[in-house]
Amino acid sequence: MKLKNILYSMMMGTAVLTGTTSCVSDLDQYPHTETTSKDVYTSLANYEAVLGKIYAAMVTSGQGKGGDNKDMESVLNNGSGFDYMRMFINMQECGTDEFASTWLTGEQTTGLTYLSWDANDAWVSDMYYRIYYNIALCNEFLRNANSANFSGADAEKMKEYKAEVRFMRALFYYHALDFYRNIPMVTENDPVGSFIPPRYTPQQTFDYIESELKDCVGDMLPASTCPYGQASQGAAYTLLAKLYLNSEVYTGVAKYAECMEACKKVMDMGYSLESDYSKLFNADNDKRTNEIIFALPVSAEHTVSWGSSTYLVCGQVSMSNANQNVADYGVTAGWSEFRLRPEFVDKFTQTDIDGNGDKRCKFFTNGQSKDVTSMTDETTGYLSEKWSNLKDDKTTASNTADAGVETDFPLFRLADVYLMYAECVVRCKDANGKSLDWDPWNGGVNINDQTVIKSRKKGAIYWINLLRERAYGKDKNGKPLGQVWKENFSSKDAFLQFILDERARELYHEGYRRTDLIRFGEFTTSKYIWQWKGGTHDGQAVDSKYNIYPIPNTELTANPNLHNDNYYRIKE
Repeated sequence: MKLKNILYSMMMGTAVLTGTTSCVSDLDQYPHTETTSKDVYTSLANYEAVLGKIYAAMVTSGQGKGGDNKDMESVLNNGSGFDYMRMFINMQECGTDEFASTWLTGEQTTGLTYLSWDANDAWVSDMYYRIYYNIALCNEFLRNANSANFSGADAEKMKEYKAEVRFMRALFYYHALDFYRNIPMVTENDPVGSFIPPRYTPQQTFDYIESELKDCVGDMLPASTCPYGQASQGAAYTLLAKLYLNSEVYTGVAKYAECMEACKKVMDMGYSLESDYSKLFNADNDKRTNEIIFALPVSAEHTVSWGSSTYLVCGQVSMSNANQNVADYGVTAGWSEFRLRPEFVDKFTQTDIDGNGDKRCKFFTNGQSKDVTSMTDETTGYLSEKWSNLKDDKTTASNTADAGVETDFPLFRLADVYLMYAECVVRCKDANGKSLDWDPWNGGVNINDQTVIKSRKKGAIYWINLLRERAYGKDKNGKPLGQVWKENFSSKDAFLQFILDERARELYHEGYRRTDLIRFGEFTTSKYIWQWKGGTHDGQAVDSKYNIYPIPNTELTANPNLHNDNYYRIKE
């Protein structure tokens, strides 16, 4: 049995909920309490079960197979909804150059795809309530844990569990901040039932997340001893780095130096890059703990879901292209959910596409046009081959028609930390207001000299080249291919654009793209246009309000403290 299966068989259990963002009886989006806190929070084992539910709630939408015994009422999927990560992926990818959604009507992704949603959009609404459902899980755990009486080893274990739950709540609030900005804030210290949460500004939410992460990280397990699938200190510092990286977007105040420091914390924890990029996204990726900092385990036995990595593996494969063998991806059938838009494809060369260059370029092109002439025609647009349900030995891990995939979702990877650090080097300034050196040299000219390497690690180029060495390999003489140098870039802006493109090449279909494009001022503007941006084939800029998702209209009705700054209230 795989390690992740052991983990979830131990931790998957009953969850307790008593309240989310507000308490209004006629809103079906709110979870229903079937078991009381008094019944559940009676032993350390039961706390472990609820902790397991908090983790599992990111990759499942209910307590049963494929969302059966659903966690909450929903608009999507005939009322059953989708799991957290399927919604997160669509919210981050659908409207970008990395994703061309096929099922615009059936999946209700038209608004996301064309950057034209409103406060009644099904995905905007369901994501919001799923985030706050998960926050409610965390709050209820902490509400009871703070008054629990344990001693000895059990007390130490509870201290660790509380820190993990605070981390998870910070993660959910980070997603809420990134998506919705001015959001309601509710914690374990607020009363249950009649409490109407206040509207927090982005700065207030930022400060809260920062404080929580700094306060809980010391009680979390180090990466070296943390069980797979649970959040370690490495996960906490990675999330803190993400918060700082986007601080200027959220609050107007740059915190690139702080991001670099958080990245250094992670980089000093003993992680290393996996030598084979493809193995990070196959069914044995639970073995890749050298690079994967925080994974969301997906199990065909314990966490059967049609979302998360099942969505990514099956969704990338065509239902109708006879040139594509579905068994090559460890699936029984394709879903034709999404394709790649040509502007993203163009970040790779034809040599890459032909399989003789960048190994991260995993596209299926036979029988597919590069041009996405129609969003609903699945033969237009290249297909991704990044995700797989095959094991290292190329055997199929599970029957996807019955149980989904066995491929875990790597929420945080070391590669992202390297790229965050590199970007901050370029954006950051020293005490005198001078930009930092992208590639500092000290100790001679030999690139392999340890003194030179130590100096270069303070810059950006060194870390990017580690990723590119993995991507391109080495020549017959052992010289790394694909390397870039400071002299390759004409300006700071040119190098930053390269980093953004490198993030796309390294991290596509992992849920980063929208946030990255917003940080670079390219998501809604004319600075970068891709096919079908704004609903036209050639693409067009859209209103800047689409950098932020609106609070759902149902929540505005429930909580008078909330309002949307840039969206008109639309009557249902």
